[in-house]
Amino acid sequence: MFGWVVTFLIVALIAGVLGFGGVAGASIEIAKAIFFIAVILFLISAVVGLVRGRTRV
Repeated sequence: MFGWVVTFLIVALIAGVLGFGGVAGASIEIAKAIFFIAVILFLISAVVGLVRGRTRV
């Protein structure tokens, strides 16, 4: 997911430099949304991992 965030961020930066404000704004919003979704999923995964504990293999 972080790869997608970086991709949209780069698209936004290039679009901003070239003067495409609408594309840049949309790309930034998509990058922010994907970033926050990735952070939330990471936190949920970390909490579930802590609750389940380690199992011996």
